[in-house]
Amino acid sequence: MFSDKEEFKQAFTSKIETELGKTIETATEFDSYRALGALVKDRISENWLNTERYYKENKTKQVYYFSMEFLMGRLLGNNLLNMEILSLVDEGLKDLGLSLSELEEEENDPGLGNGGLGRLAACFLDSLASLELAGHGYGMRYKYGMFDQRIIDGEQVELPDYWLSKDFIWEVRRPEDSIDVKFGGYVYSDKDANGKLNFKYKDYEQVSAVPYDVPVVGYNNETVNTLRLWSAEPTAEDTLARAENEKEFGHFLNHKRSLESISEFLYPDDSNEEGKRLRLKQEYFLVSAGVQSVVRSFEALELPWSSFPDQVALHINDTHPALVIPELMRILMDEKGIGWEEAWDITQSSVSYTNHTTLSEALESWPVEMVRSLLPRIFMIIDEINERFCQELWRTYPGDFDRIADLAIVADGQVKMAHLSIVGSHSVNGVARLHTEILKKREMKRFYDTFPERFNNKTNGITHRRWLMHANQPLASAITEAIGDKWIEQPKLLNNLLDKKDDLAFLDRLDDIKQKNKRDLADWVHQTQGIAVDPNSIFDVHIKRLHGYKRQLLNALHIMHLYNELKSHPTMDMVPRTFFFGAKAASSYYFAKKVIQLINRIAHVINNDPDVNDKMKVVFLPNYSVSIAERVIPASNVSEQISTASKEASGTGNMKFMMNGAVTVGTMDGANVEIHELVGDDNIYTFGLSSDEVLEYYRNGGYSSKQIYDQDERVRHTLDQLIHYSPFSKGETQFQDIYDALVHHNDEYFVLKDFADYILAQKRISQDFEKKRQWNLKSLINIAQSGKFSSDRTIQEYASDIWKIQKVRTLK
Repeated sequence: MFSDKEEFKQAFTSKIETELGKTIETATEFDSYRALGALVKDRISENWLNTERYYKENKTKQVYYFSMEFLMGRLLGNNLLNMEILSLVDEGLKDLGLSLSELEEEENDPGLGNGGLGRLAACFLDSLASLELAGHGYGMRYKYGMFDQRIIDGEQVELPDYWLSKDFIWEVRRPEDSIDVKFGGYVYSDKDANGKLNFKYKDYEQVSAVPYDVPVVGYNNETVNTLRLWSAEPTAEDTLARAENEKEFGHFLNHKRSLESISEFLYPDDSNEEGKRLRLKQEYFLVSAGVQSVVRSFEALELPWSSFPDQVALHINDTHPALVIPELMRILMDEKGIGWEEAWDITQSSVSYTNHTTLSEALESWPVEMVRSLLPRIFMIIDEINERFCQELWRTYPGDFDRIADLAIVADGQVKMAHLSIVGSHSVNGVARLHTEILKKREMKRFYDTFPERFNNKTNGITHRRWLMHANQPLASAITEAIGDKWIEQPKLLNNLLDKKDDLAFLDRLDDIKQKNKRDLADWVHQTQGIAVDPNSIFDVHIKRLHGYKRQLLNALHIMHLYNELKSHPTMDMVPRTFFFGAKAASSYYFAKKVIQLINRIAHVINNDPDVNDKMKVVFLPNYSVSIAERVIPASNVSEQISTASKEASGTGNMKFMMNGAVTVGTMDGANVEIHELVGDDNIYTFGLSSDEVLEYYRNGGYSSKQIYDQDERVRHTLDQLIHYSPFSKGETQFQDIYDALVHHNDEYFVLKDFADYILAQKRISQDFEKKRQWNLKSLINIAQSGKFSSDRTIQEYASDIWKIQKVRTLK
């Protein structure tokens, strides 16, 4: 690497001149970003090559983490941090009249994910490399991300997120490693000379999966793993055949666009048949390309097939890649000539599955006829897996038709992907202790009864390198000065900060850092949104995907209630508060988009009302992303984690806020339960129904939202403002559906039930925030106890308990 900043400056200047034909003076900021990225990538490449060579020569067992999402965030700063040259480069650029932070702004956020699922996968890749574990990501190279969210007249408008409009400088296209993936057609069988049945395909559509590899750099080591992203392109063979047959260039172009659409959009709209087929195509495309690539690498080792589970771990991140199971079976049986029993043993021993939800609508299933027509051989294998599994159940539970119907993989005209994932793997894990217990005792109880040894918990984590060391460098520096730097590689040592509980100077320093971060965020909000916010107010933040169970609506109704209180009592003493929201609603999720419209309407009313806007402001941050989160989280005082208890599997935003010293207001849901155990009652604000109470209501009824509406005047007044003339509705009906969902459709997510308790929790926050030293102590305790939620801990548990892989001691 660079021995000092002078060597860096010389190398950087040379790169601009030789790569771009420009000088420092004539180069644009994007030119400088490209040159810096190319220089860093050059330095990464040697370790990347050495890592791959080491794994192959030493026959190292490798993990392949299959996920439809990898929400990586910008990579320049993160790579510089992990290579331990961030400060050196920052100082060298300053000498040349450049700003590293401004060059980082030239990088687009890769549009490879949407929310927590994708960000978790990105954190896991960082931890795998940083712990010197052989683990890689397999995902899709989407041309367009989720969407570019604009707020126009208060409503979400979706524009294409063409994140590749700027070069993605970190990727390397590898056409020589392309894989052919087949769709449709039909399958026929014949017997060979030994009487063995062989399956063959005819009249299929063939797509070329072209890999683009992105290096994943470990912290302070020489390990560079790989994120392999697959892009769909026409095959040369298919292109020539169609050009000859159709003799019409327009037809060929339509066919080409159809194939390329497989990797065009993250989560195509699946509210119609065409969108469903495209989504299923995406999932199989990723799985088939990935598994074929893994098998190709394994065969290069020249080991017997029985060694496959000793060399390979295939991990399914949620149900989207569940077709890993029948695809591996297909390859082992149809292409490698292995019998069913041996192939099934290899598959189960190699595959593991993470469940991320208790929401039934999120547990994927596909119509039988769709799977059969699009993936004929795959369906045959799934059907046989199901038949054998049901026979096994019949032997264990003879006559128990209900149990067998409940556990079947193929039932009621649907292929159930969670069932396939459980049956075809050796490990099934939840992502927080409460979530795993709900899976075992309720959502997947019958599977747990059948395979108790497969179920285990792996509480989620986040990479402290990006979310503390990079996103909040002043805080990271203060921590190192206080307790030394060993916490960087052993994040649990953050709990040594508890020794500083009585150090008033250190508590004041934490407050100074938070205030500086708040001023920086306030300046950015003013520049980008035109909204002036008070850095001395409580920064109350709710940033995550917009969904009913995450209850942004509860937060919004509370803000309306506060507004009403201030309007009714103009002299009321209130600690000033700024409410931040950031969220995208799925384009077809009508109700969620209505909540966004309501939040923006509330913001418009409050921010323009001189009677209250010195006490309250509401800011909706459009197009929420990793890079926006990196600005907001270090500046936050209050972390909103208010999901309906039992609905949030874990959450990782709660961990990022905690690590940056924000205090949680939340239900006892997901990982909030474990945060509460660590920080104690005094350092978290809990409220609302418990998961057991929620589940009891769902099982046996007994909840009446209309009764709460009738009995609680605050609820009634606030909700009436949605449909009667008020500053929020203007007498129009745009929020009628929200009102109806809460009052007439019995409030599926218990917003009204938890409303009164939420108000009390928010009052406690306001009271405590004024006691500055006590608040700073709460912040310190949260930071100190956050080490448990490093993804390094999570990945070490996966490595030891599920994947059975060990640290690579040296790559030299």
